[in-house]
Amino acid sequence: MGKSSNWQRVNKQRPCPVCERPDWCLFAGDSQNPEAAICARVESSKRCGQAGWLHHLRHDGPTWSPRVRRIEVSAARIGTSAIDFAKVAADFRAALRPDALARLAAALGVSVESLGRLGIGWAARYRAWSFPMLDMAGNVSGIRLRCPGGRKLSVRGGREGLFIPNTLGGGRLLVCEGPTDTAALLDLRFKVVGRPSCTGGVKLLCELVGTDKPAEVVIVADRDEPGQRGAECLAKALVAHCPAVRIIVPPDGIKDAREWKRSGATAADISAAIDAAAVRKLAVRVERKGGTKNGRK
Repeated sequence: MGKSSNWQRVNKQRPCPVCERPDWCLFAGDSQNPEAAICARVESSKRCGQAGWLHHLRHDGPTWSPRVRRIEVSAARIGTSAIDFAKVAADFRAALRPDALARLAAALGVSVESLGRLGIGWAARYRAWSFPMLDMAGNVSGIRLRCPGGRKLSVRGGREGLFIPNTLGGGRLLVCEGPTDTAALLDLRFKVVGRPSCTGGVKLLCELVGTDKPAEVVIVADRDEPGQRGAECLAKALVAHCPAVRIIVPPDGIKDAREWKRSGATAADISAAIDAAAVRKLAVRVERKGGTKNGRK
């Protein structure tokens, strides 16, 4: 962390990297990839007087859930009449430096192998890591960008998709939020896909489950309120396509699947949490003459 003289006030051109507002907050370091911020709105474990809360952005990863923004990649800029997202993703993968990927994997607490299975690349123009989002035909429908400070963006013109590893395997299917949580669960040898946000990808996941036909789906929700609310909505949709759906959340004090793994959780720990979770099944309401009867399918 820099000295107090290195702190700069945010503005419209350089909004807060945490709350993305143009006033009150401070940042330190490069304006495109700041190393720390004092946010007046988003709390962290360290209060800095009346200025706000301190957020370290580079070494420990983000401590907040930034909103996903979209940035423009024009067709003319990539030399085509229409954006070929598969080609863009391939170009980003080709630009990836192994040493930089190794540093990212160490900072995130996941393996290089699992990030590679998700097609990670480097978008040099935007100084961001890239992850392709796939549709049910396996086509790249969009690209998620992750800045070194943790800010998340999507390339404009694409559609939301799922973060699906190059080999999915068999067994029960885990669903988590975002590519880095997906990588963490891949490290633990689970069959897992990532949704684009805590509310996104519902239709795609229903299609995937309807096609893949797993015996069980487990939604690994973030511990915050939006994550758990999104998990409940997804479970209600998936029970029509899968005979058993469960929801699990990390233990108290742990935000998400990646942090759970970094805290020392093993595959056995997560499997035990799954086995202890209630099974959601499709509720069938049967209309009968003179009244109704509820049953379970």
